[in-house]
Amino acid sequence: MKILIAVGSKEYSGPTLQVGIKVAKAFNASTTIVDVGEKVSEFSTKVVGLTQERMESWDFDRPGVDVLEWAFKYLAENNFIEPQQIEAGFPKTTLVEKDGRRAEVYLKGTVCDDVNLILRNGDIIAELRDEVQTEFYDVMIIGGSGKRRMVHDMIQYIDSSIFVVKNYDPSQEYQILIAVDDSPGTRKAIKYGVRVAQAFGIGVNLLTVSKQDHFGEGYKGAADRAAKFMHRSGIEAKNVFKVGDPAKTIVDTAGDNHIIIMGASTRSPIKKFFKGSKPLDVMENCRCPILIVK
Repeated sequence: MKILIAVGSKEYSGPTLQVGIKVAKAFNASTTIVDVGEKVSEFSTKVVGLTQERMESWDFDRPGVDVLEWAFKYLAENNFIEPQQIEAGFPKTTLVEKDGRRAEVYLKGTVCDDVNLILRNGDIIAELRDEVQTEFYDVMIIGGSGKRRMVHDMIQYIDSSIFVVKNYDPSQEYQILIAVDDSPGTRKAIKYGVRVAQAFGIGVNLLTVSKQDHFGEGYKGAADRAAKFMHRSGIEAKNVFKVGDPAKTIVDTAGDNHIIIMGASTRSPIKKFFKGSKPLDVMENCRCPILIVK
């Protein structure tokens, strides 16, 4: 399992990193923290490289290094990296340059073997998409950006599962809300739900929604299998059946005290454009964190 945690600023990325670390621990995952800084010219990249190689005492960094340094301190405070690396401090002079847009710091983790810090420079969506495609991440964890279209595009065009840390409040008592139906994505969503429930030490509500006042055998069977899987995994779970519009019902049931988990839409981008997508509708209207499993 490989997890990518995307951070964007020291001021607003704390909840994203906090949730990301919890999930990474539950999955025992290889973890990478990435910041996408503003695009730098080829000349600037070379100047930064020369400065780091020859004049380490200069405080001259490429855009985004300060965010990685903040992430390093956060990892250190939570004992997520080896003590000897914490004592040595953030190794910004040893950034490994892979090309003009990507630099990496390798760290030794305490919970999992690999904890890497990545700095990319350029367009946010393009850089994150390239990172996921080339490094084959299973889950990307992002903040609930105020730029709604940006999050929408990430979910639609990035191949990994995406956890949107939307309105996360560490003091809130959450439960998991898993949207259950007879679609292929439900089974994988259930498996992810077990790990997230374990990460937070909380119970699960398995929500099945029908547009009509009738639940077919497919829906009932899916709900029954989900409950049995949860109980075998030692997770406290209960089935909830409601009638209504699926997206609206999920949002209303979740409120602000659930973490929503649901499978991704199987519709093509063209069909999503004309007919919409239930996971995207839920993500745009919910008031809590949401994991869309692909």
